[in-house]
Amino acid sequence: MSPKVDLSAARWFKSSYSGSDGGQCIEAAYDFVDAGVVPVRDSKDPGGPVLGFSTDTWQAFVSAVKSGSLPAL
Repeated sequence: MSPKVDLSAARWFKSSYSGSDGGQCIEAAYDFVDAGVVPVRDSKDPGGPVLGFSTDTWQAFVSAVKSGSLPAL
């Protein structure tokens, strides 16, 4: 992520739709929304890489997921 953001105290959120079986999940930290960024990581690898999305891009993604408008893979 650039610019550097200190994520050491981040509070990570995993969707309530995520099962307890350790499936394919991501977590987002909303502590940085005021700075214009939403950090996202793989919940199975919390020490791994973090992607940073602008709040507008993240909101567009969440809206597309909720509406079912993303193409199937």
